[in-house]
Amino acid sequence: MGYADYLKSLLRPMRLYNVDDGPGECELAADGAELDAVFGELAGVETEMLLPTAQDAGLAKYEDVLPYHPSYITLDDRRRAIMALLRIDDCSFTPDALNDTLSGCGLKAVVSETGERCKVRVSFPDNRGVPDAFAELKVRIEAILPCHLDIEYYIIYITWQELENWFITWGMVEDMHFTWDAIERYKK
Repeated sequence: MGYADYLKSLLRPMRLYNVDDGPGECELAADGAELDAVFGELAGVETEMLLPTAQDAGLAKYEDVLPYHPSYITLDDRRRAIMALLRIDDCSFTPDALNDTLSGCGLKAVVSETGERCKVRVSFPDNRGVPDAFAELKVRIEAILPCHLDIEYYIIYITWQELENWFITWGMVEDMHFTWDAIERYKK
């Protein structure tokens, strides 16, 4: 139901003028069309202002207040990264808070204590091999983690056991025309 119908339903019981014919109906149709347009614009603004539903312009406005744009692959990754970066504050230095905040890099990164004083390990559990744009990713991680920490980057590579579990023969690998990089990024 549009606003013209809504206005008619409000005014019809008052019987002040004919809302279904003639000038009254035309006036309400024009008013209703304008209100529908305003509602459409407001719905678009509401979508873009709420981070979980923002598509483009709203996300860009959020990114404008951040020190850098998050790295992402999908729209959901972009939203999750922005939300994580907006959560950074002076109390974000527990391991749980750091792991939550590191998702602002756009790629799942996990920080863990190494047992050595002031040293942490950052790994990328969902990524095999060196992550894309690793130099940028390092800069972002080092901007998020406390500056007094020594950071050890732990890169996970594919193991022979994983290859044997995924592919029964090398012919299967050759048939898929994989590069070594593609094999490292392969997920079964």
